[in-house]
Formats: sequence, structure tokens, C-alpha cells
Amino acid sequence: MAEREAAAESGDAHMLVATLLDELLRRMNRYVDSFETESSERQNEHFARSLTILHTLQDCLDFENGGEIAENLFRLYEYSRQQLLMSFKSKDVSGVRSAIGFLGEINDAWKQIGKMPHHQTSDNQTSDEAR
Repeated sequence: MAEREAAAESGDAHMLVATLLDELLRRMNRYVDSFETESSERQNEHFARSLTILHTLQDCLDFENGGEIAENLFRLYEYSRQQLLMSFKSKDVSGVRSAIGFLGEINDAWKQIGKMPHHQTSDNQTSDEAR
């Protein structure tokens, strides 16, 4: 909780998205696990929180500057949302597990982007522009 608040207050969009993705994966995994171990009340809480985070991630997308990547992320988030909704009705979480796998790959890639030095992109653009 404190990590989310710190990300939001810092204005660091990359850190905020990373925090949202981590929380989304945590909640979706807890939702899947809740079918075997928790009350329906806790299950509903994980379900609702997952949907809220997906909606927030979709709202954060910049289609003007993000182009195809933003469109693909929107589709992935929408796919994940649909899997959650279907599982809630059918009590079959296989689609949610699939969505978790895809989201995990995105989360790993997002973390790798965050490890890149910020100036690396600027330096590459400068050297390409000089040619």
C-alpha cells in the first residue's frame, strides 16, 4: 500500500505502472487461489480489485504516442478483464491463469525497461540524428 502511494505521489509514471502491474498479478493470483482456500467475500474482493486495476491500466494508455504498443496492451488488458468476468460466472479459472501468464511477461518486460538508463535512449537518438 505504501509503495503505491509513493509511486502516485512521485509522479513517476513508469513506477506507478510497475506497481499497478505487481498489484494486479498479486490480486489475480489470490483470486485464482481463493476458489480453493477463501470465502466468497474475499474472492469477490480480489475479483473487484483486479477489475479496478485493469481499468486503471487501460486509462493510463497513451494511444497518441504509444501507437501499436498501446493498442496491444489495451487488448491484453481487455482479454484479462474478459477472462475474469467469465471465470466469475463459470467458476473456471483456466482463462485467468492464461491472462496471468501474459501479464507476467509484460510485467517482466516493464521492469527491464525501468532498469535501462534514461540517457541511453537519448544518446542513441542523438547519434542516429547526427548521421
